[in-house]
Amino acid sequence: MRADRLVAVLLLMQARGRVTAAELAGELEVSVATARRDLEALSSAGVPVYSQPGRGGGWRLVGRARTDLSGLTSSEARALFLLVGPAASGSPEVRAALRKLVRALPETFREGALAAADAVVVDVAGWGGVGRVRPGLVGVLQEAVVGRRRVVLVYEGRGRVRSERVVEPWGLVDKDEVWYLVAGTGAGERTFRVDRVVSARVTDEVFVRPEGFELSVAWERVVSEVERRRGSVSAVVSVEPRFAAVLRDQFGRQCEVLAEVGGRARLRLSAAAPLMIAQVLAGWGGLVEVVESEAVRAELARLGAELVALNGVG
Repeated sequence: MRADRLVAVLLLMQARGRVTAAELAGELEVSVATARRDLEALSSAGVPVYSQPGRGGGWRLVGRARTDLSGLTSSEARALFLLVGPAASGSPEVRAALRKLVRALPETFREGALAAADAVVVDVAGWGGVGRVRPGLVGVLQEAVVGRRRVVLVYEGRGRVRSERVVEPWGLVDKDEVWYLVAGTGAGERTFRVDRVVSARVTDEVFVRPEGFELSVAWERVVSEVERRRGSVSAVVSVEPRFAAVLRDQFGRQCEVLAEVGGRARLRLSAAAPLMIAQVLAGWGGLVEVVESEAVRAELARLGAELVALNGVG
C-alpha cells in the first residue's frame, strides 16, 4: 500500500468531505477494493474517517479534520500551480503529484489551477544552444538533504585532484542550470559544484542542520564572495549609449554605468584578470574604447597582434 496514495485519498476527502469507494477508485485509477482498503487503513490509523451506509452514504472526514487542502484560497492555488507547472513538463513524478493535487482541490478551483499549470513553458537553452543536462547525483543529494543524512563525497577539485570527504548536505542551489551543494564539513561551511562530484554515498548517520541556517542567506554570501573575486580588476570603457545595454548583458553584475561624456556612455567593467575583459572587448573592434586600464589595453594589443599574425593578409 503506497503512502502517497493514502495522502491523495486524504486530500480528496479534505476537499470534498464525503466520497464513495467507487469515486476514489475512479479518481486514483485503482480498483474499488483497493480504494476501500485505503479508506479502512486510514480509519485504523486513527484518522477520523467513518463510513455511512445506505443511500447518500459513503466515507466522511469528521470534525476539525475537514479542510479545503490546508485552507488554500483560489488565488493561492493558482500561484502554486503557476510555480509547479513548468517543472512538471520534465518529471513524471511531478506530473503525477500535480494530477493528485488537482483532484484534491475544491471543484471550483480546478479550472483555474489547470490553466495556471499550463500557462508557462521554461526553455533553458539559449538560441542556437542546448540545455545543460542535470547531474545525475542531484537526486541522490536531494534525498540526503531532505533526510538529513551525512554523505561521503568523492570530489574533483582544482587540477583534477580527487579527495574523499564526509559532509552534511544543508541545501542545493540551481544557478543558471549549474548545481551547487552547500554543506557542512570539518572545516566549516563549504560549497561544491555538483558536476565535479564523482560519487556520493548516503550514510545512515543523521545530522542536525545548524540552528538559524537559511539556504538563501548562505547562498547570497557565496555569490557575494564569488563576485568580489571576479571583480578584482576593472577597466573604464567608452561606448555609444545604444550599446551600453549589450555590455551590461555580457558582463552582468560586473558592469557599472558611470556617466555620459561627450555623447558616449562610460562604464566600469570588472573581472578576475585583465585578459578576461580584453577577450570580451576584442569582439567589439573599434566600437569600444578603453579609457582607463593600461593592463587591459596591453592585452587587447597583444590579442590584436596574434590575430593579425595568424589571419592577416600578406
